[in-house]
Amino acid sequence: MGKKRSGGGLTGPQQAAKFLGVSVLSGVVLAGIAIPGAGALGLAAKGTVEGFDEIPANLKTPPLSQRTTILDSEGGLIATVYSRDRQVVPITAISPYMQKAIVAIEDSRFYEHGAIDLKGILRAVNRNAQEGGAAQGASTLTQQYVKNVFVEEAGDDETKVREAQEKSLGRKIRELKYSIQVEEELGKNKILENYLNITYFGQQAYGIESAARRYFSKAAKDLTLDESAMMAGVVQSPSRYDPVNDSQEATKRRNIVLQRMADIKDISQDEADAAKAKPLKLKVTKPKNGCITAVKGAGFFCDFVRNTFLDDTAFGKTREERAKVWNQGGLTVRTTLDPQSQDSVNESIKDHVDQDDKVATAVTLVQPGTGRVLAMGQSKPYGFGKNETQINFSVDKKMGGSNFGFPTGSTFKAFVAAAALEGGLPPTKMYQSPYDMEYPSPVRTCGDKPWVNSDRPAARVENETESEVGPYGMKEAMAKSVNTYFVEMISEIGLCPVTEMTAKLGVIQADGVKLPEVPAIALGSQGMSPLTMANAYATFANRGVYCTPVTIESITDSHGKALTVPKSKCGRAMTERTADTINTLLLGVVDSGTGQQSGLTDRQSAGKTGTTDSRYNAWFVGYTPNMAGATWVGSGGAKQVSMENITIGGQYYDKVFGGGLPGPIWKQAVSGALAGREAPSFTTVNIPDTPTPSPGGKPSGKPTKPGKPGRGGDGKPGDGKPGRTAGQTGGTTGGDTGGTGGDDPLGGITLPPGIIGGRD
Repeated sequence: MGKKRSGGGLTGPQQAAKFLGVSVLSGVVLAGIAIPGAGALGLAAKGTVEGFDEIPANLKTPPLSQRTTILDSEGGLIATVYSRDRQVVPITAISPYMQKAIVAIEDSRFYEHGAIDLKGILRAVNRNAQEGGAAQGASTLTQQYVKNVFVEEAGDDETKVREAQEKSLGRKIRELKYSIQVEEELGKNKILENYLNITYFGQQAYGIESAARRYFSKAAKDLTLDESAMMAGVVQSPSRYDPVNDSQEATKRRNIVLQRMADIKDISQDEADAAKAKPLKLKVTKPKNGCITAVKGAGFFCDFVRNTFLDDTAFGKTREERAKVWNQGGLTVRTTLDPQSQDSVNESIKDHVDQDDKVATAVTLVQPGTGRVLAMGQSKPYGFGKNETQINFSVDKKMGGSNFGFPTGSTFKAFVAAAALEGGLPPTKMYQSPYDMEYPSPVRTCGDKPWVNSDRPAARVENETESEVGPYGMKEAMAKSVNTYFVEMISEIGLCPVTEMTAKLGVIQADGVKLPEVPAIALGSQGMSPLTMANAYATFANRGVYCTPVTIESITDSHGKALTVPKSKCGRAMTERTADTINTLLLGVVDSGTGQQSGLTDRQSAGKTGTTDSRYNAWFVGYTPNMAGATWVGSGGAKQVSMENITIGGQYYDKVFGGGLPGPIWKQAVSGALAGREAPSFTTVNIPDTPTPSPGGKPSGKPTKPGKPGRGGDGKPGDGKPGRTAGQTGGTTGGDTGGTGGDDPLGGITLPPGIIGGRD
């Protein structure tokens, strides 16, 4: 290997090698410019360099990745997300000082030479030969722009990025060929504009507009002389000249740029000296990216919008294609989020549940008839810190939710009743509804094999208190949430009508697994998400027509072109008569049943409470004719918390139940969301009262008395006496998970511990 001479120059072999490289390069350049037909002359090593004429001259410039803006339904900003923080602007929106500064320091002969600056190449070779290194480069702004195009096209692929930046003769020659094309097609001003928009300026800022806002919190058009010089100086080495982390180096580099501008007469020496004397005076705006920056507590809604985009084939055939579009950015996404509703949800959550409580709450509001998701919030904020989470408690697992969702308790009974009514069962139907009973067996399923109560001893179900004894009609049973009534109902109509009804209502388990055909589903043993429950109940409000949930109203790309956005798909799930009957039944729940603390005072509202065994979960799902919502309170983590003798939101609860905490959260959230808005009424049906049972269990002929708040069906999951709930291996004991022996009534289906509920 050759050595440097004592004077610091290159040895003879090194000079020869350097000269040979430049000769080849110059020959190729001249061939490409003057003698296109002889472009391959002098290129002997095909393994190293392609023939110049064989290189395609059609540089495909990829669209620059930009930030995506997510807006609420009124056009207010929710969040800004991006793969690369960039805002493309025209050259007229870039300070003239900035234009001159970047040209002065990177390519002062930019407006004098063509795609390649031969003087610059020879000057660089001479300087480098004298100094024995790469003291000076020879790339023009056009060449740098072409290289940045390759880097941009590589995206996050590290291998492609390295290839785009490799210091090889082959890459350099391809860069030169494309530079000739770019000069011919774009012209100098457009090249400069593109260069300033594509270049990386450090601190996660791509392009001059984002960089100006990052370092100085101002637009690129407002950059002063000294600010422009600093920005131009950063480009050569964004890490070395980072003004945030090393102001001294950044200042030195800025002053070099200023002097260069003076040397080429872009500014006077006095202007340069005055600018050099100024301190940097940064006004840094920290990078803000992703749903963690969302306002109005809408981080989880923002994340749901992103997951909706990535999951919908309307935006690309494969998830990879959709991800590429999303990461490319430059989108303006207008969503269905209603600011008034979101504010009300946030306020209600804040007033009832604290961020550092042992349990959490989630609230989701939707619009009946449109499927529009109006609000989504939870007490554990979106984030990575203590008492924060990235799990969206309101949605299914595949959309960023919890692994299994949350057992819904007696809120599921409305679906059983809807299936029965749709099948012709009258709302006056009475069942004996004893306090305690074995699950009837066999029960018809959708297949040939019925469900059989094969546990030994047989699985049992019981009501909340021993005094809760029938016979009951549907009206009283729904208001009091009588467990045995609905078990008898599902035993009569079979399981298939129930699973068929839930399918029409979009009711699926949060983990995506099909609902099991077991009688315990009547008591809400399966894990669901609040969005699923809210949207299903919205079908009742919409008089039997189900609409799929939607979050995106419109999307435009970086050029203002509208993308096709999927609309809500609506279809009849039940007759109007069935829906009106359910509405009448659930009006009774808030008027005189377990949900009295949840009813609105200025308009009609209906709903259903739910509390699961051991009080691990409590629900209220309610609605008006123009808004439906679900509130869940429970354990958001792997450890289940029994909500007895517990303080939540600074208030002590001896026992939490659906009507006692979720109900008031729902009430405050919906009251604020609907404030000042129309108050339509339900279409109801007449359901005659049924006789009240006598102490001996026989009808007395007297009308049923309304239950007191907090008692009866939703007062507690169980009375503590042993009992078995069909649908879980080993059953449950009086509201506590447990039990012994017996065959698995789920037929081998394994459920997470603690999700079997059914008490209310």
